[in-house]
Order: sequence, then C-alpha cells, then structure tokens
Amino acid sequence: MIQASKLIPQGKGLAPVLVKRATTIELDWDVRQKSRFAATDSAGRDLGIFLPRGTLVRGGDMLVAEDGSMVRVIAAPQPVLVITHCKSHGTPFDLTRAAYHLGNRHVPIELQPDHLKIEPDHVLADMLRAMHLIVTEQNLAFEPEGGAYAAGHGGGHSHGAHGHDHHHDHEHDHGHSHDHDHDHGHAHSHAAAPAAAPARGRTVSIPGVAQGHVHGPHCNHDH
Repeated sequence: MIQASKLIPQGKGLAPVLVKRATTIELDWDVRQKSRFAATDSAGRDLGIFLPRGTLVRGGDMLVAEDGSMVRVIAAPQPVLVITHCKSHGTPFDLTRAAYHLGNRHVPIELQPDHLKIEPDHVLADMLRAMHLIVTEQNLAFEPEGGAYAAGHGGGHSHGAHGHDHHHDHEHDHGHSHDHDHDHGHAHSHAAAPAAAPARGRTVSIPGVAQGHVHGPHCNHDH
C-alpha cells in the first residue's frame, strides 16, 4: 500500500501537465470528510490516505503519495436532495430561509446561488415541501460547506493573500445630537422583557409558512 499524507487544495500551484498526468480516485462525501481512509486509484494502486485530523477532501484536490506521484480526487456522484424555490409563487429568499432552518439542525448543506443540496432524509424533505420548496432526488457530487473551522477550504473559497481591508472609515452623521440629560430610568422602563428561553428536549415544529400562498398545478411540491 502506498501512503499519501499531503494534500494540495485544488492543485493550487501545480503545473497543468502534472494534474493531467495524475491518477484519479473517485470518492463520495462520506469518505472525503474523513482524514484517514483507503482507496484504489485509476491505475489500480492501493492507497492509504493519512491527513491531518479535520481535513476535508474536495473534488479537484491533489494528493501527493510517498513516491512523489500525484492523485487527483474526483467527487463521486451520490444520492442527494436538490432544493429549489417555487418559481410560480416563491422567491429565491425561500432558499435562504430553508438554509437557516437546516443549519439549525446541523445538516450538511451545499450552497449554490439557485439551489441547495442535502443528503437524503425523508423527514427533512417533508419539512421543506411544507415550506413550499421543491425537493427532487438526484445523483450528483456533494460538496457541503465545511464551516469556519475548515481553514478556507469549506466552500472552495479562500482569501489567502488577497489582502482584504475590512476597516471602514465611515463618518456616521445621523443628523441629530444625543441629549445626555435624558431620564434614563424612564427610558429603560419601556424596554421589552426578554423572551423566555425555549424548553429543552422539545421537538422543533415545522417553520410557519407565509400566508396567501396558493399552489399552482405545476408547483410539484408533492405534499
């Protein structure tokens, strides 16, 4: 077995000829989220992958074997649920709302501008359809967000050395002066009481749906 313990995200910095000559391994997400696994490449070689713990392997990444050879990772097609908004009665914002509720359930999600992808789950599929989203089963590569801990490799975007300057030199002029002689005791008396913390251990209900939504004959929500 040949060991590979180095990963080059998306083959960055490698000459195209090296990427082209590399053997390949096709892996689904269940394997690619592991840092240690075995695989067989397109040349029939048995590989042992040993990467730093927490490493997420993405389609297009390059592995460097102990003999110096390169192996390109391909994200294998797998069963997924593709989530889109209802073009007849919904808006793209429905996807943002869906991502919020899925994120609250710690569901791995692939975020795309016009759709979401999650792993098959009939309970979540029913919830999403109840939110008037369209859910279809397909066989596609799955590249979910890796989270902030993924060191720039979570969603395929890395700032690297871009040198983003996040310092904003806004001079906020709100057009009014603050009167420091306010009766703060009176002002605070109108503050709203904090909301009660949700009870633990209770089942989360399906999010409420905006009123006035009427299904058309082609919505395909499959309730």
